[in-house]
Parts: sequence; structure tokens; C-alpha cells
Amino acid sequence: MHVEDILKKLVSFPVLGGQSNLAILEWIQSYIEGYGITTTLVPNQEGSKASLHCRIGPAVDGGSILSGHMDVVPVEGQDWHTDPFVLTDKGDGKLYGRGSCDMKGFLACCLAVLPEMVKATLTKPIYFAFSYDEEIGCLAAPELAEHINTFYTEKPKYALIGEPSLMQPIVGQKGIYIMKVTVEGSAGHSSRIRQEVSAVHEAARLILWLEDRMNRLVEAGHLDERFHPPHTSFHIGMVQGGVAPNVIADKAHFFVDIRTIPQDKLADLIAEFEAHCKIEEARLQKTFAGSRIRIEEDHPPVPPLDTTNDAEVVALIKSISCRQDVGTVAYAAEAGQFAEAGFQSVICGPGSIAQAHRANEFIAKDELQKGVEMLQKLVALSS
Repeated sequence: MHVEDILKKLVSFPVLGGQSNLAILEWIQSYIEGYGITTTLVPNQEGSKASLHCRIGPAVDGGSILSGHMDVVPVEGQDWHTDPFVLTDKGDGKLYGRGSCDMKGFLACCLAVLPEMVKATLTKPIYFAFSYDEEIGCLAAPELAEHINTFYTEKPKYALIGEPSLMQPIVGQKGIYIMKVTVEGSAGHSSRIRQEVSAVHEAARLILWLEDRMNRLVEAGHLDERFHPPHTSFHIGMVQGGVAPNVIADKAHFFVDIRTIPQDKLADLIAEFEAHCKIEEARLQKTFAGSRIRIEEDHPPVPPLDTTNDAEVVALIKSISCRQDVGTVAYAAEAGQFAEAGFQSVICGPGSIAQAHRANEFIAKDELQKGVEMLQKLVALSS
């Protein structure tokens, strides 16, 4: 099948992050196995979702993993001019549809080049590693990467994560962690503000402490100019608490989005915040003994990526992508997880991240072709 025909089929599966992906998975599995390649599934506990991996070529060390995710983000509330789950060619050199860019375009390139991989006399294997639930926190990749590590007798060396980068090799990404902070105080009349513990007031103090901690990291020189912003960031995007303007709130909570540069250790930052919260909790309990501050993990942490410019995988991706300039990104992706599993990892794929997650998402046809050509060059280098 031509790459555009494959992409059209993939886009037709409206599998959102968090939903069962079995429909698109079964189609991909059937397609791959149609070329005589055995696939392996890595399901979730309920069996409602699964990642897939397979090997094309000999069982020898030093192969390359091609990785991507099968899920997409919602379209509700967006001003789409076409059916988002019907790949649409308007004749302007672009293909419109949800996931066309992020990142079913790369999956289509992998599947389109599969026949050439099968026909080639590969001396180094090429692996597919397709995951689920990337869009809600990169949830499946750690188990997928570890399964590859233990399932095969040989050891893959490189991992190419095909997120849209306009074919630029991306050697760094920020890590991400989202936590929920809940404050419990004492309800009362607003005139008793000195006699009760306002959960909203305390939540505000904690939020300002986090902002100040971010600023102190910058002042202490915790900078990585490859990123924008060039430092670890703390962002509070959701705050909820209180029942009325004249009632002291006994409960409040907020979510913290932490995006770490590679040099900053997430565990240290969390431990410092937890220590501060314990001090604050003890202070609040002097006014109301039932005061509590609780910190919960909203999503498991996604580690940063920090591949050195002189790593072998960077030279490889430069040679097949035909771009010599490397970059970094502030968004989270599965590359850090594959690197943590022991694979030299780089992000590189067709399309622009500027098109991701928005209405009328598209991938340019010439970008899709560049993705195909990149993988064809990988086949040639692996033969």
C-alpha cells in the first residue's frame, strides 16, 4: 500500500488517549503479519489496550527501534473544516486529519517501507514499537521498552521516536511530572479568618512558594539554553476550592505541571516541596488540628532526554534524515523512556509539531515522503 493510503486507514480509527486501541492495533497487526513478520503484544491488565513490537531482520545486536504511538487527542470544541477522522486532500499539498501529523504519519511511513525491509538482506534488525496512551502521559512506553529488552535474545542499540520534528534530529526533551496538591482546613464564617484555616489561602501560599522555587533555580544558574524557557518550570493550570465568598474554604486542591531540564533531578525537587508542606502543615495544625496537606501523583513521571551530540545514534539519524542541525523540545515524549531503558534515542519524524493537537491538523505531502525516504535509507544502512 502507498503511504497515503495507509495514513488514510490509520486516521479513520478515532482512538483517543485513554480509550481502547484494539481496533487500530488489530489492523496494524494484520498488515504486518501479512508480510510474514511475527508481532508481539504488550497488553494492559484489563486487556482493553496493547502496545505492539516486532523484529524485521536477523536476531543480532545493534538494531534500530522505530517507535510511535497509536492514540490521538480529542477534537471536541475545535473548529474543524473537514471530518477529522477522514484523511482529506484539498489539493494544496497537505493531508488533513486528526493524527495525520501527531503521529500516524510516522506510523504510515514505517508500514509503507515494511515491504522493502522484508525484501532487503538486513544485517542489522529493524524493530517496530507502537504504543498506546502516549497522549495522556506516555503511560505505555516504559513497559513496552522493557518488554523489548527482555523478549529478544539480542539487544537493539538505537531508538528513533518519530514525533513530528520537520525531520530535524531532536537530542533533548524536558521531563514532565504532574501532581495534585490537596489542602484541608476548617470551614467557618469569613469573619473568622484568624480563627480558622482557609484551604484556599494556604493553597495560594504553596503556589507562590513553587513559583519562587522556580525563580530561585534560575538565579542559582540551573539553566540549559537549548530549551525555551531554559529552565525547569512549575506551572499551576487548575485550582479549585471554596463554596461561597463569605465561607472559609475547608478544602482546596491544585495541579502542578513540572517540566524539568535534564540537569535537575525531579525526585529532589519533589522531596524539597514535600518537606516544605510538612512544615506548613504543622503550622496550620496549631490553629486547627485537622489541617492536612496531601501530595498525590496524577501521572507517572516522564524522564527527560539528554542524548549527547556526539552519540552514534545522532550521526545515524543525521545521515538518514539529511539534516545536520540538532535541536531540543520542551514537550514530553517517549524518547526519554526509551533512553532510560538503555537505547540511544533521538526524536525525528515528518511534519511540524506546530500542527499537533489543533483544529485542521495536517501533514505536508512532501514531509510524508521525506519520512519514507528516511526509513528507506535506514534499510540501506542496515543491509
